Amino acid sequence: MGETPLWEVFIRPRNGLAHKHVGSLHGADAELALSAARDVYTRRGEGGSIWVVPSAAITASDPAHADEMFDPTADKIYRHPTFYDIPDDVGHM
Repeated sequence: MGETPLWEVFIRPRNGLAHKHVGSLHGADAELALSAARDVYTRRGEGGSIWVVPSAAITASDPAHADEMFDPTADKIYRHPTFYDIPDDVGHM
């Protein structure tokens, strides 16, 4: 008999904000994982939206190769909008 799949859980507190990883859980399928995520991670009304993603479907970069992956971006300053002033009334950006 196989092991129950592992799911990663992402919660969005309210519209306009990004989903954030809050933890992992086991569930036989997506519906059961979603239900378990609701019960475990939003007991105090923390979420407005929940995503569950099979852990096996996530591909991540290797921290040991961070220099190769991220250093080339440092020489392209035009890609970083750090020199723009964002008005306070814009909110979460």
